Amino acid sequence: MDRLELQDLVMRYCRACDRRDFALVRSLYHDDAIDDHGTMFRGGPDEFVAWLPEATAHWDLTRHSITNSLFVIDGDRAEGEHYVEAWHRTPAPDARLFIVLGRYLDRYEKRDGAWKFLYRSLVFDHGSIVDVDQEAMDRMSKDAPNGRPGREDPSFTYPLLAGLSR
Repeated sequence: MDRLELQDLVMRYCRACDRRDFALVRSLYHDDAIDDHGTMFRGGPDEFVAWLPEATAHWDLTRHSITNSLFVIDGDRAEGEHYVEAWHRTPAPDARLFIVLGRYLDRYEKRDGAWKFLYRSLVFDHGSIVDVDQEAMDRMSKDAPNGRPGREDPSFTYPLLAGLSR
């Protein structure tokens, strides 16, 4: 059960970042936690949430995907390593896609029955920058709803998913 709760915590983080749901991001950290994104940011959860709007403002869309995921659990403490592929797209007309391949290295604690981040760090493994073919994107996306940061995303029409936001 602990492993499932930890996996849910990691998935909520990805959703919260991509939907720009900063209140949800904050709820995933203990008050004394540290987020360490290297030279970009290192600090507590309140400072991290205050930094995120500025850090994400120049991205039209982000998409964080977790692949390999490993948890080591010892009572109410755990550690995790998660491979992440994070896409960051700049706005059209000269859209570019910044792709980060890395890993999250985490420490968690279960307090009052809830698992939360105690320490989250980002390890950069590889990255690339690609030009976006906007005409091709427009053709491919014309018949389906387009993903958006924030409450304009189609997932917010689903009441249970929308209810994750605080």
